Amino acid sequence: MTEPRTIVITGAGTGIGAACARLYAAEGAHVVLIGRRREPLEQVARETGGVVLVGDAACPQTWDGFIAQIRQRYGRLDVLLACAGGHGLGSATDTSPQTWEAALRSNLDSAFYSARACLPLLLESAGNIVLMGSIASLAAGPEVCGYTTAKHALLGLNRSLARDYGPRGVRVNAVCPGWVRTPMADEEMQPLMDFHGETLQHAYDRVCADVPLRRPASAEEIARVCRFLASSEASIITGATLVADGGASIVDVPTLAYAHLEQRDE
Repeated sequence: MTEPRTIVITGAGTGIGAACARLYAAEGAHVVLIGRRREPLEQVARETGGVVLVGDAACPQTWDGFIAQIRQRYGRLDVLLACAGGHGLGSATDTSPQTWEAALRSNLDSAFYSARACLPLLLESAGNIVLMGSIASLAAGPEVCGYTTAKHALLGLNRSLARDYGPRGVRVNAVCPGWVRTPMADEEMQPLMDFHGETLQHAYDRVCADVPLRRPASAEEIARVCRFLASSEASIITGATLVADGGASIVDVPTLAYAHLEQRDE
């Protein structure tokens, strides 16, 4: 009988992290749920049977206790899903030192310290790391300097980890979603809802109007992408960036004026 895999998920209380926890738990894996807020983690734990560890994934001292508990309880670790993240709003001149530091801490430091802490156990199991990037890892949105910078840097971390630890059996990959229906994205729809006087669904329709698939992803869809990268089916893939954005990043932006002209003629 195959021993259940142990999956550590940061940012596990909501959104993509919670969807990953549900997906893996349904397949019989042990899920370790890490985040800063206890209440949403415990809700996911009730659904998945997961173990809740409350703390900041960007704090290296916190990880000392986390790893000790994981090793004592399960004796192994197979996959780290680094889903923790946060905002980083504002142009460079509008970004305070505190906002800049918070953006790097939540989006980059959390991934680095999570990976660094989990690698000793992952080396024992020839395990996997999946880092949660963003379409902002590939292009810049308006006035999100801290977030864009941190998510771009995350791809450098992905490649460095893959190069250094691939020879020792650990694969590392990144997923870059576009819009995903999560509580964080719902918050980002609010300015559009306020300005246009429209519903949340209409706001999502608006931001996806020029995306080839014309819709945001669900958190469950991105969770399945993460599962693929950490599975034996992806055994030759490491250091890769898998873009899961409905085609948003393939659009030639300067030609959108022509597409909009055609739509007006219809």
